Amino acid sequence: RELISRIRRFALRRGQLKRAGHAVIKGIGDDASVLRVPPGHEILLTTDFSLEGVHFRREWHCAEVVGHRCLARGLSDIAAMGGEPIAAFLSLALPPELPQDWVDGFVSGLLKLARRFGIELAGGDTAQSSSGILADIIVLGFVPKGKAILRSGARPGDRIYVSGDLGGSATALELLSSGKKPAPALCRRHAAPEPRIAAGRILRQRRLASAMIDLSDGLSTDLAHVCEESGVGAEIVERWIPRASVGRGARGRQVSIEHALHGGEDYELLFTSSKSIPQKIAGVRITEIGRITRKRRIMLIAGSGSERELDALGWEHLRTPDARRKRLSR
Repeated sequence: RELISRIRRFALRRGQLKRAGHAVIKGIGDDASVLRVPPGHEILLTTDFSLEGVHFRREWHCAEVVGHRCLARGLSDIAAMGGEPIAAFLSLALPPELPQDWVDGFVSGLLKLARRFGIELAGGDTAQSSSGILADIIVLGFVPKGKAILRSGARPGDRIYVSGDLGGSATALELLSSGKKPAPALCRRHAAPEPRIAAGRILRQRRLASAMIDLSDGLSTDLAHVCEESGVGAEIVERWIPRASVGRGARGRQVSIEHALHGGEDYELLFTSSKSIPQKIAGVRITEIGRITRKRRIMLIAGSGSERELDALGWEHLRTPDARRKRLSR
């Protein structure tokens, strides 16, 4: 009870709980929350786990970073549908020996991001864990009726685009795992991903995107999801893929193409379109990387013009380590 009260006080101090909000009529304090969705809109609902040892490690990630990334994962899913987030629900399972300072930092990082996007922490659950920290975030959003951007709308001839740069988060994680400290820019890409809510909204409002997904599991895997749902294939050009930079100035270099293709946790938007797309949307660079085809396979075109089929080698839960090594060695 004290933990729930403490989280509630945190939210109140940061202006996250309203007595009568436009969307959250009643939040923390009852058996269920009472929400209002604007007329003519449909609900978007997404849920994401953040598991210690899988999505974060306490020796690498401070509590505020874990809280930020936990909510960012859910907000990115809402962005990928062209939606507007309105509320979040947090369920925490915590080991009894966990310091209270860690929980406070986690909630602080989560609420700081929530405030930026004008959403409320409207409820959740708590439990004791015997195997590390488990956080489940549910994010509720809405979208005008029939206007959600789905993965299934890509058509042959559509161009494929991505926002921002790819591979930075995976490169930072690789450096952390080898005991090295990533450059500040790479640290930010990994520790504080930016959900592309505004870009997703504009793509939906201007009817620019035929299909869309957020890049959480890696370009190769997430593009495969779009192709599977749309019943199409794709061709992407290796040299067109925008890669994050390591270092600055003349000593700077791009991250590896493997990290850009398969790394994941970039939380950028990948979308398809048959229309003219501006070079920037909501201040974020947009890059064309290929096109949708009729053949149900994904081809990667190298700088020499040669092409090969691109395997989906991004993150996949429940894949055994041996299976992953075999796929990576193909």
